[in-house]
Amino acid sequence: MSETRDIEFLEYVVKELVDNPEAVKVDRKVDEMGVLITLDVDSADMGKIIGKNGNTAKAIRTLLRVVGMKNNSRVNLKINEPEGNVRPSSMNSGSVESSVVGDAGSIDDAMEDLKSL
Repeated sequence: MSETRDIEFLEYVVKELVDNPEAVKVDRKVDEMGVLITLDVDSADMGKIIGKNGNTAKAIRTLLRVVGMKNNSRVNLKINEPEGNVRPSSMNSGSVESSVVGDAGSIDDAMEDLKSL
């Protein structure tokens, strides 16, 4: 049961954020590096998942890592860019993953905040 809590959590959060919840697809793979969860959403909902300056994606990643810590696993999130998605010309080329990289310090800060509650 604990193996699927990260997926259940992610699906719940993402489906509440997007306009097309039926298009949300989550895939989970486990290897020696930990758990990799891959997220696919409708191209119209991509901005809602990434958020301004990637803040929403960073927050989701931080929360997933906290869920993973409770289950003694390292959880990473990769957000796939939908096919045919057109990026504004001001953004660098590359995947969404490379443009929204989580900060390890922010996880430590989040854990300290949780401990102080």
